[in-house]
Amino acid sequence: MQTKTPRRGTIRLTRRGRIALIATGAVAAATAVAVPLLLPDDDARPRTLTIPEGWRSGQVYAAVDKALKVPAGTTKKALPKADLKLPSDAGGNPEGYLFPATYPISSQSTPASVLSYMVNTANEKFSGGHVTAGADRNAVNVYQTVTIASMIEAEAGSKEDMGKVARVIYNRLDQGMPLQMDSTINYALNRSTLATSDRDTRVNSPYNTYARMGLPPTPIGNPGEEAMRAAISPTPGNWLYFVTVKPGDTRFTSDFGEHQKNVVEFNKNT
Repeated sequence: MQTKTPRRGTIRLTRRGRIALIATGAVAAATAVAVPLLLPDDDARPRTLTIPEGWRSGQVYAAVDKALKVPAGTTKKALPKADLKLPSDAGGNPEGYLFPATYPISSQSTPASVLSYMVNTANEKFSGGHVTAGADRNAVNVYQTVTIASMIEAEAGSKEDMGKVARVIYNRLDQGMPLQMDSTINYALNRSTLATSDRDTRVNSPYNTYARMGLPPTPIGNPGEEAMRAAISPTPGNWLYFVTVKPGDTRFTSDFGEHQKNVVEFNKNT
């Protein structure tokens, strides 16, 4: 999020782009929770599949295809018959509910069974009373909370920043301001990039949170537990803007003039 840069055509590095490059280059290093699939045993030791926090559904499908050694596109084609236990708001789209974790798999695993366990794990994580209470407290439902968590996962520079990013989202929603998140633009354009231009912010898409009010229609990735906790219990504050001036230096403010100065400094560092 770098709303309204001082000069037109300015290129803005996005937090999602940096994380995506890290994730695709170092999947094994991602934080993950071991989740047993309870599938039939093999004589051979089960392989594992790690889904990092923030991956989009397309990345998950490709990873499942590779892990199960099936043709590309097989997992996505399995969705209609997978009978996934998704909330009605999802409309059959599992984005946001393919829970990040390390999953053991065996020769008996199928795309449908792997997806089903991911969704079942998400439902278990997201169905607790604290999640429902947090959603009610923030005047959103659980699916919207997952959507907010997915943006937090994409935008926050660190786990320590997640609660503040969450607060910015809620503050802007409360004040009737567009969210103006670069991560949703990247989702609309089906990319993970280091650059978001002013032209990009005019793309005709329901995921364009510069041009459209409110939340995007679905999550923009699959959030982990830290992002979900931030979405449930955002850090108290009056911030409306944030920009990562340089790695490790994300600045939050409620003053647009101060934010513009931070954006100028950000542009000098890029």
